[in-house]
Amino acid sequence: MTKDDTFYSTEFLPYLLNQAAEAASLGFRQYYKERYGMLRTEWRVLFHLGQFGDMTAKDICTRANIHKTKISRAVAALEQKRFIARRTMETDRRLEELFLTKSGKQVLEDLQRRAKAFDRSLMERLGEEDARSLKRNLAILAGFKS
Repeated sequence: MTKDDTFYSTEFLPYLLNQAAEAASLGFRQYYKERYGMLRTEWRVLFHLGQFGDMTAKDICTRANIHKTKISRAVAALEQKRFIARRTMETDRRLEELFLTKSGKQVLEDLQRRAKAFDRSLMERLGEEDARSLKRNLAILAGFKS
């Protein structure tokens, strides 16, 4: 095998994407963990409720591509912190809809402000043109755009 035939992990796009995502999220994760005692899945549940409105845990699983066990734990933790609550859906009494409480909305507003600032700091490292290109290409790979 020659050096040209060798395929390094740093050339494998899924590996690079995963490593970049982990590195990029560390700083922000530190903020929501220290400030609110939240874990990543809790932040993602809160974000989805803020972004898409009231929904079931199953809806969040589907949208966020997170296993139902993790979502269930996150929902319980967010309820305990009084950031979210649930109500039985009138259309199907077997289902419960999750929604942000007043304090959950306040926490989300703070986290969104912090996330925007954090995003700007990451993008500054790339420069405006490369940052726009990266976001556009990641949206394509994620299936948000074709």
